[in-house]
Amino acid sequence: MDAVTQHNNQQAQRKAAMAVLAHAEADEIAARLQALALPAHQDLRAPENGLVMLRGRVGGDGAPFNLGEATVSRAAVRLASGEVGFGYTLGRDGEKARLIALCDALVQSRDFAGALERDIIAPLREQLMVRRKQVAAQTAATKVDFYTMVRGEG
Repeated sequence: MDAVTQHNNQQAQRKAAMAVLAHAEADEIAARLQALALPAHQDLRAPENGLVMLRGRVGGDGAPFNLGEATVSRAAVRLASGEVGFGYTLGRDGEKARLIALCDALVQSRDFAGALERDIIAPLREQLMVRRKQVAAQTAATKVDFYTMVRGEG
């Protein structure tokens, strides 16, 4: 496999992992990380809170406009082997941002990527899918079908 393909695969794996971790609860991530023998790591950027501007488009394709601001927490972690991970999450949960950053660094590590996917990401993905199915079922139960009856000709 050439270097470009390998890099693209790693980026896709990171993106998929971040999508799952962003929707998971901090205590779920922490509980699953305890099962791993974590390598030595240090905080490059301690968790901090800030604001980001949310932008929207009228009709999805119109001119962009500023919708408002949202709070975001971010952190950065470096493993002893040199991999650097970044974590961002909506809200003011600095610990979750740090855990996401640690997982991002572990995804990049050859030694820990497989274990992280198997023991943390895959189970969290499964939990997320179950929750989404439950919400979809609850939403579908409240669906109301409106129809119009046509009387006569006209």
